[in-house]
Amino acid sequence: MKAYGQFCPLAQATQLLCERWTLIIVREFIAGSTRFSELQKGVPTMSPTLLSTRIKQLVKAGIIIKQGDKGQTSYQLTQAGKELRPVVELLGAWGHRWAKSDLSEGDLDAGLLMWDMRRSVDVSQFPNRKVVVQFEYPDAPRGANLWWLISDEGKVDLCLNDPGFEVDLIINCSLAVMTSIWTCQSDFDQAVKAREIKVLGDKELANNLSSWLCSSLLSKLGSLDEIPQLNWQISCDSK
Repeated sequence: MKAYGQFCPLAQATQLLCERWTLIIVREFIAGSTRFSELQKGVPTMSPTLLSTRIKQLVKAGIIIKQGDKGQTSYQLTQAGKELRPVVELLGAWGHRWAKSDLSEGDLDAGLLMWDMRRSVDVSQFPNRKVVVQFEYPDAPRGANLWWLISDEGKVDLCLNDPGFEVDLIINCSLAVMTSIWTCQSDFDQAVKAREIKVLGDKELANNLSSWLCSSLLSKLGSLDEIPQLNWQISCDSK
């Protein structure tokens, strides 16, 4: 990215962060991803080569640090990276309020949706046993229309192939409907009443669904009546 040629801190920051995909990768780190394979699930349409390039740029900039040897490599946010959280959250909340997707086909991605769900599920709301939830998206591309969320001993796994366990709950709807619910553009209960979504199986899990299937954090922030403001405290000491 060509430099702006300005000393302004905002110009310096945007030179670093506003290249294509960079802030999306930072979002993934903030959401808890630490490995290359995890990052790929959060940016499924990004080429591995470009992802590797952006990671190296973030390491060089001191936003993340690389740990471990080849084959066991992981990444962690530095203090500089952690301080980007409110920036990412506020930008995401602004996007939900003023630049939200119209959920056209080009913005829908079953893999990204399920990956975001997987890391946001509140496992404390599940009974103390293995729980298997099957998601069915009839309109999703072949090979991406059936997903299984498995909660066991406080951990949640996501499977694209049938794990062979007994299913406790089946959720059937279009990909657009679930994405709309996940991004707080639609209400789950209203979608059920409108028969846009079908829930079959364990009644307790079904009745408690809105408690364990949390919405996108950035969308929830954007749905607030007032977006939280950063407490800017700038001081310039001169001697």
